[in-house]
Amino acid sequence: MNQSTTDRRPKLGFVCVQNAGRSQMSAAFAEREAARRDLDVEIVTGGTLPAQRVHPEVVETMSEVGIDLSEKVPREVSEAELASCDAVATMGCSTLELDADVGVDVRDWELADPDGKSEAEVRAIREEIEVRIEALFDEVEAEVSVGL
Repeated sequence: MNQSTTDRRPKLGFVCVQNAGRSQMSAAFAEREAARRDLDVEIVTGGTLPAQRVHPEVVETMSEVGIDLSEKVPREVSEAELASCDAVATMGCSTLELDADVGVDVRDWELADPDGKSEAEVRAIREEIEVRIEALFDEVEAEVSVGL
């Protein structure tokens, strides 16, 4: 991550086009990981062209690991909002173009779109997201501990 998180609350963004699958799963795992590690982290998620609802197969698959996305509503996110983040993960589909000089660590995770996929395929995407979130939080935790 580029911006110093030692003197303030880290802010992480997760964005895709519809905000109905990958970015919703990422934000949910990030919220869970922050709670598990007792870290005060702000989570932002959204899409550039949000869908009307979270994909049903995503809601179902996330419920298998105790995360309820049934009440989540995809939302639009602005580049200005994401520019205030320390790190932003795009899901391989975003048209997001943050200026290089804003200091945001932009990561393109190149994840398959779960929309219309089989349960097994959505589970594989979910598991990959969970691993990436844990690795990202290893970085966040290391940076936060430097400021203690």
